[in-house]
Amino acid sequence: MPEQQIVRLGTRRSALATTQSGWVAERLRELGLEVELVEITTEGDVSAAPLTTIGGTGVFASAIREALLDGRVDCAVHSLKDLPSAPEPGLVIAAVPRREDPRDALCARDGLTLAELPPGSVVGTGSPRRAAQIAALGLGVELVPIRGNVDTRLQHVRDGRCDAVVLAMAGLSRLGLVDVVSEALDTVQVLPAAGQGALALECREDHPLREVFARIEDAETRACVEAERGLLARLEAGCTAPVGALAEVVESEDGLELSLRAFVGSPDGSDGLRRSLTGSWTEPRDLGHRLAELLLEDGAAGLAGVGSGLGSPTGVGQTAPQSTDPLA
Repeated sequence: MPEQQIVRLGTRRSALATTQSGWVAERLRELGLEVELVEITTEGDVSAAPLTTIGGTGVFASAIREALLDGRVDCAVHSLKDLPSAPEPGLVIAAVPRREDPRDALCARDGLTLAELPPGSVVGTGSPRRAAQIAALGLGVELVPIRGNVDTRLQHVRDGRCDAVVLAMAGLSRLGLVDVVSEALDTVQVLPAAGQGALALECREDHPLREVFARIEDAETRACVEAERGLLARLEAGCTAPVGALAEVVESEDGLELSLRAFVGSPDGSDGLRRSLTGSWTEPRDLGHRLAELLLEDGAAGLAGVGSGLGSPTGVGQTAPQSTDPLA
């Protein structure tokens, strides 16, 4: 193993970010490394503006990536759904550890499920993807935009401003808050964001510990998120595009395969496309591209926004993953 005194692990400062970074740090310590967390404040942490106006999910990664490139940290932990799908020059995702539950979670008053919420109930979410899919169910709930960390969002339910909020099951699980979940939303109804529930350990391409970091890789998780991110990259899905994607490793007569499902819809939930494909789990990016092509052929760009940029502010070339709910 290359000689290294202390591995400086970059992380955002939120409770969820430090919790999941702490989990990664423990995996690295099990490999014999000495690790310390280095907290980094990002633009997305200090601005209360909607993410669609300050640059999308990339605002949560840029400051951390700068710290990697200038050597202030050795590696960094990201929620994978926060990372733009385009590669960052000089950096590499060294490992994708085992994925947590990728589903969305409803946290409602009185333990109600989505179907049990009376018409007119107020449901809070900062995600166009979640809002579009829930609206498409025709339950008559009112969807309102919210931002903030996990506790801030849950407080909307406690103080009565919302009847329910929708968060990521993975974040709640990592924080030990599964008891607040009234329903884990079926992915048949609400597909998660690409990469949801998965973490990325990123480092410089030339870092001497890159191969050591790679030992916490989970091959099946990597294949799944590569398929999902391949779909986003081909769709050129911007941060306002209601796009959901979930890949799963399945058994077939020929061995293991990847099953990839995707959703692209109009922001108000009035129309949408759901398509799926299976393919080789050793070529996940190709599977994502092929499913994106199918969605585009069937009119996805017209549903989600202008041109092939699928709702991105400047159209073609915007490859940030769709998600305005990075904290959860």
